[in-house]
Formats: sequence, structure tokens, C-alpha cells
Amino acid sequence: MIERSPIFNFVTYAAMTLGLLVVLVPFWIVIVAGSQSLQEVSRVPIVLWPSSHLWDNIGTAWARADLGPKMLNSLIVAVGVTTGKIVLASLSAFAIVFFNFKARMVCFWLIFITLMLPLEVRIVPTYAIAANALLPFQVILDTLGITGLVEAISSVRISLEWNLLNSYTGLILPLVATATGTFLYRQFFMTIPDELVEASKMDGASPVRFFFDVLLPLSRTNMLALATIMFVSSWNQYLWPLLITTDRANYGTVVMQLKALIPAQNGTPDWNVTMAGALIIMLPPLLIVAFMQRWFVRGLITKDK
Repeated sequence: MIERSPIFNFVTYAAMTLGLLVVLVPFWIVIVAGSQSLQEVSRVPIVLWPSSHLWDNIGTAWARADLGPKMLNSLIVAVGVTTGKIVLASLSAFAIVFFNFKARMVCFWLIFITLMLPLEVRIVPTYAIAANALLPFQVILDTLGITGLVEAISSVRISLEWNLLNSYTGLILPLVATATGTFLYRQFFMTIPDELVEASKMDGASPVRFFFDVLLPLSRTNMLALATIMFVSSWNQYLWPLLITTDRANYGTVVMQLKALIPAQNGTPDWNVTMAGALIIMLPPLLIVAFMQRWFVRGLITKDK
């Protein structure tokens, strides 16, 4: 039974409105400040109404911070991380749910435990691996004495090295290895009826064909939701690109480049240009969210039908 209460409806809508204001007011302030001139943005208190200098400020921010190449770098990293996470998450969840091997729950919990170790917690060992991705194999060879044995026999010392610093591979791979996608896909795959699996077996479908022809179309909504979260998260990455890139001119990301728009301590306080640059940086994630939202809703409607 659905109960209708005017007081409850009022409280609900008031809470929704308050939450909406909390979310939208910072965006509005950024838009307003980005559209004002230096004199207008320096007024106290700030005028909360847009002015007519938005495109001038956007052009200045774009040229000053050289945002074009940095936007491309961020796009490559975000698309690479999103694609890698979806591929690894779907395949690992497929193996855990639909393949009956003894260690599958052990594998799942080992993957799931990594949720307690985000990149910020394991930043030092992750950087060490990125500096030399073959370091664990080198340690194994050194520990087993193989390095010394080969050097004694042939006077050649085994030195394995694969440097991922200042590369798209180094920017992408450490961000791909997370358990969030695996957990989401596993929860969805567990809702697939056993009858559907049996019917696919009776039709002679191989596991690969069942994965591509049955599971992936059914999981399109989950895939879009995960892709949206991962794209926005990867686009907003700041700490890892800051640590792994010393060649900022070629591999710097757009979020890192926002620092170039922050006024210096004794410089001109042109926060209007900074806010305009923030608008440029926010635009791709907002477009992705809007685009994915459209397909997400369409997927839900199709699923209901």
C-alpha cells in the first residue's frame, strides 16, 4: 500500500532541493567567475550573475595552459583505463562465476581484498614497479642464485628492466588493476538464470560465444554505468600522473595543467581565467555522463520491455 502524506512529501522534496543546491551552487560559481572580467571577479562580495567575458577567458586559459595536448593525453589515459577495467573485470568475473574450479573463491577474495589497498595507499611499491616492471622477476632470479650462476659461467649478468615512467602504459596500467569492476560484474553474472546457461550448452555454444553473444548484451547497462564511473575517475586523476611523469610537456594531463592557471603569489589574481580553465576541464566528463545517462536509461527501458 502506498501512503500519501503531504508533510512527508514536503520533507522529501525539500531534502532533494537542498541536495541539488549543494551540488549545483559550486558549478554555478565556477560558471559565473569564468564569465567575468578581472575587475568583476575581484569585487567583494562576488557578483553571482554571469558576465560577457566567458569566451575571452576560455581562449586565454586554453592558450596559457596549452590545454590541447593535455586534453588529448587525459583522453588517452581515461579511455585506456576504462577499456582495460571493463575487459579485465568482465573476463575475471566470467571465470569466477561460470567456471567451476577449486580456487575460484580464493581468487575472488584475493581480488576483492585489493579494494582496501587503493593506489594512494600502495603508491610507493607501485611507483617502484612502474620504474622497473620486471623488478619482481629480477628479485626471483637473484634470490634463487640464477643471476650469479649465469654470470659465473658466461660473465654475463642478467639485468631485467622495463621502465614505464613517462609513458602512456605507465599512466594506464596501475589504474586498471582494481577490484570494483570485478565485484560489480560478479554480482550481475550471479543473477543470470541457470536455465539460460543450460540452453546455451544445448545449442552448442562455447563459453566464448556464450560470453559474447549472451552475457555482454545482457550486461550493457552495467557496462555503461561502470564505464561512466571509471572514465570520470581516470580523468580526474592527479596524484599518479604527477608522480610518474617528469616529461610534463609530452605526458602531462589536463588536471595537472590546471596548476599553470592558478595565479602566482605576487601575480595578477585573474581567477576568472582559472575558472574558465576549470570549465574546459570539466566539460568532457560532463558530456560523457550525459551521453551515458541517455544510453543507460534506454537500456533500462529495453530491459523492462
